Amino acid sequence: MDTQRNVTQIDPITFALVRNALDSLVDEMAYTVIRTARSEIVKDVMDFSTAFCDRYGRMMAQGKTIALHLGAVPDAIETVLSMYGDDLHPGDVIILNDPYLGGMHLPDIFMFKPVFYNGELQGFAVSITHHTDVGGRVPGSNASDSTEIFQEGLRIPPMKLYSEGKENETLLRIIERNVRVPDLVIGDLFAQFAACTVGEREFLKLVERYGPEMVSLYMEELLDYAERLTREEIRKWPKGNYRFVDYMDDDGFQEDPIPIHVNLTVNEDSITVDYEGTSPQVKGAINPTFSFTKSCTYLSVLCILDQSIPNNVGVFRAIEVRAPKGSLLNPEFPAAVAARATTGYRVVDTMFGALAQVLPDKVPAAGEGGNSVVCIGGYDQSRKPFIIVDMVCGAWGGRPTKDGIEAITNPSQNLSNTPVEVLESKHPVRIQEYSFISDSCGAGEYRGGLGIAREYRLLNKEATLQLRADRVKIAPYGLAGGKPGRKASNILNPQTENRLMPGKVSMDMYQNDVIRHEQAGAGGFGNPFKRDPQLVANDVWNEKITIEYAKREHGVSIDPITFQVDPEETARLRSAEVTVK
Repeated sequence: MDTQRNVTQIDPITFALVRNALDSLVDEMAYTVIRTARSEIVKDVMDFSTAFCDRYGRMMAQGKTIALHLGAVPDAIETVLSMYGDDLHPGDVIILNDPYLGGMHLPDIFMFKPVFYNGELQGFAVSITHHTDVGGRVPGSNASDSTEIFQEGLRIPPMKLYSEGKENETLLRIIERNVRVPDLVIGDLFAQFAACTVGEREFLKLVERYGPEMVSLYMEELLDYAERLTREEIRKWPKGNYRFVDYMDDDGFQEDPIPIHVNLTVNEDSITVDYEGTSPQVKGAINPTFSFTKSCTYLSVLCILDQSIPNNVGVFRAIEVRAPKGSLLNPEFPAAVAARATTGYRVVDTMFGALAQVLPDKVPAAGEGGNSVVCIGGYDQSRKPFIIVDMVCGAWGGRPTKDGIEAITNPSQNLSNTPVEVLESKHPVRIQEYSFISDSCGAGEYRGGLGIAREYRLLNKEATLQLRADRVKIAPYGLAGGKPGRKASNILNPQTENRLMPGKVSMDMYQNDVIRHEQAGAGGFGNPFKRDPQLVANDVWNEKITIEYAKREHGVSIDPITFQVDPEETARLRSAEVTVK
């Protein structure tokens, strides 16, 4: 059958079946990872992703997993195809993690399993997993204060983990001998392999049912369909240039804020995103690779597109991304990139700030600034290694018609907080507090979500602590008159020395040391004095805000005994605010 595009050949029912089969396939791959993974960061925090690509390496579908991973798949598979295009066989499995060969940072290991039918390449099952450790100078391989890629761990160029079904024992031994927790790392690699095998199996069922030519035809149409819908939406947007700037606090070495500039141009049916003016690459390990920058940019646009548009690279065709070579968002080798996600979150915030000017009724205020990482690693009394990689998830910004949400993953991710019981049962730590921070939300007609506090006491003799946090100096912004959220903080031994720590640091901890991380609150949306007084009273009753906050930020007077609104005093406070303005 001729697979040349011909719309008259496309049956809408078959099209929907193929599309949904691909979506189900990648989600089944994700469930397989969760069921078979060994580490907490995968099975509890869920820091992994799944996808399926066609024979040309074009991403056709992605699982409901880490959104920020998957815009990087095209660059990674392009590297694989350039190295192995004529040397791919049934039973092959290729892995890579090198950020300068299509990867993102070293803990994220990409896996590609080519899928063959009757000896012909049909596509690739793809999984990406954040591994607990890949060696390097610190446990977890994720420090923000590394200064070059060589300090960050084992770099794997595209290599065959399996060749025609035969395991590459040499490569496995190299990985095993270069990581601190080989049982977890190798176990999670096999979980990825299991997921890719499931993807292969389910895709071949689709090919068996419809035939390879028909499936290829419908996948081609699926890409074109996503592109058409994306361009149709962009045609409705107001044309012009929209600029925004947001900042990283610092890189752990220089103290000055690090600017991220975006110039978003809405064309007739496409957009151009240019990061000219952004800081040069920095010494610390917060430089995201250009593939990751593109991923953050695509995600930002996807968040405000109609959710019925297929999640594939057809969408990307309408989005051009530029970033100067040697800049923070397109660093040159051997820049350190381990903590690049922190900057990625700020890229999303910067894009949202620009998109809010285009579609103000669709874009929320800034969230908590992305998940913070608290990493504690060392050796217990029996010299057995332990590594905690805790991704603290926080809050969304106030939305145009709703409050922000707290205790939830950043919208650019699909992560989860590690359960306290898991941390305490597997590692020598005690979680002394896990709570919302009252008054941390940015005030608005629709308030931001509350920040989270998490407090860790070390029970081991000693350990290495790594903190990766931002929004310590520069608060998450509000929109449409909403107020910024409360800033983040790190405190060592809050009940004794109460030492304020920087956002990004690696240091030694000793037995009974306590590290307290307070995540930023999210920004508010709209005029805080227009907030429904009863909603303010509800927040006071639920201890999300105090009576003093309600009066100061919203002009609402609450009775401290009954928690009822005093309507007369509230009217006076709000009229006084209007008079002052």
